[in-house]
Amino acid sequence: MTYKSINPYNGEILNQYAELSEKETASKLARSGTAFEKWRAVPLEERARLMKNAGNVLRNNEGKYAKMITLEMGKPIKESKGEVNKCAWVCDYYAENAADFLKDEFIETDAQKSFVKHEPLGCILAVMPWNFPFWQVFRFAAPTLTAGNTAILKHASNVYGCAILIEEVFTEAGFPEGVFQNLIVGHGQIENILSHDAVKAVSLTGSEKAGASVAAIAGKNLKKSLLELGGSNAFIVWDDADIEKTVKTALTARMLNCGQSCIAAKRFILADSIHDEFVSRFTEAVKKLKSGNPLEETTEVGPLARKDLAENLQKQVQDSIKMGAELVWGGQQNKCFHEPTILKHVTPEMPAFKEETFGPLAAMIRAKDVEDAFRLSELSPFGLGVTVCTTNIEKAIAMSSKVSDGAYFINELVKSDPRLPFGGTKISGYGRELSKDGILEFVNRKTVYVK
Repeated sequence: MTYKSINPYNGEILNQYAELSEKETASKLARSGTAFEKWRAVPLEERARLMKNAGNVLRNNEGKYAKMITLEMGKPIKESKGEVNKCAWVCDYYAENAADFLKDEFIETDAQKSFVKHEPLGCILAVMPWNFPFWQVFRFAAPTLTAGNTAILKHASNVYGCAILIEEVFTEAGFPEGVFQNLIVGHGQIENILSHDAVKAVSLTGSEKAGASVAAIAGKNLKKSLLELGGSNAFIVWDDADIEKTVKTALTARMLNCGQSCIAAKRFILADSIHDEFVSRFTEAVKKLKSGNPLEETTEVGPLARKDLAENLQKQVQDSIKMGAELVWGGQQNKCFHEPTILKHVTPEMPAFKEETFGPLAAMIRAKDVEDAFRLSELSPFGLGVTVCTTNIEKAIAMSSKVSDGAYFINELVKSDPRLPFGGTKISGYGRELSKDGILEFVNRKTVYVK
């Protein structure tokens, strides 16, 4: 099997990658297991130093890595550079904080001494998506490797160029051979990989279908899984919100990465009294976005990563219109490019409401009042995050329990931050990445008791 890396902007083939045989894959897994025994014995201070090096390698090669991201999946180059720098930040964060996160926790009991130690598990498999091809990997790898684990990456097949460069980052940073390895394999090998004795757990970021499949394999083998899956975030605007600021935030929340983000705002639930003004201002802002070659610094909207993704979004748009949604702006698709699109009069039975729309489609939904807005938000089977825009901060904080999602942001788009735990509920997955929670996902919290 050969995988092609194709530039979604012009359809040109960037490279081709041959799939590893099962024997070659098994060899890499064995190497990861062997490397773990040595890596776990490396002092935490040294592991942190190497992770700091990785951050420096990323910064020093920002242009090279950003260009590969843009070429392979179409993200505007300015956003790709931001992604590379965010990866460097997460490397720095764990290099600086791992010692505190992993220190022994002493607990008073009737023992002479009792405490909890934090020890690495072994080789951890990462199954990662194409939409943030560097960030998704580094937010897994930085805590996982610093904790003393080794890692195997199975990246999305359309960003294998990025996967190879990511392994290069750790090699150039000085990590020992086998600590981080990239596998060019198809989904058909995942079961054998996860069943291998060297692999102790799996972290997957991807679709609900992929998550359910990998979780089933992990469960069958009694191995831990962390799932970060899809989302259909609500962006709730109360009638007292500052509309000018809110529209600016909403534009970024929906159109960043051309809307290809699990935590993008997808359902705009608007108080009745400000609905028309918000839709009008948001539409005017969308009209000003510059589409074009994503390698150009001024481009704000590039192509979607693949033609089938654009076609699926177009189907969701057209099906919603057939069910009564009104097209406000956009709606056209050409190969991988899909126009930024706005629909209003969207209701819960429409694809634009109930499905994850992975692209630049904004669904406008009218709410009677605050209670109705939260009711509409909760109708989704997804549970990644919600934004509430209002000038009444205390009321918004008090009503945070109305939302069952993993994140609740007030007057800001939902975003990941190394300092805060990140993860969802319902069919958006389980487990937490980033912050202290993220590094503790793949360690053995061992109780030590001395009589």
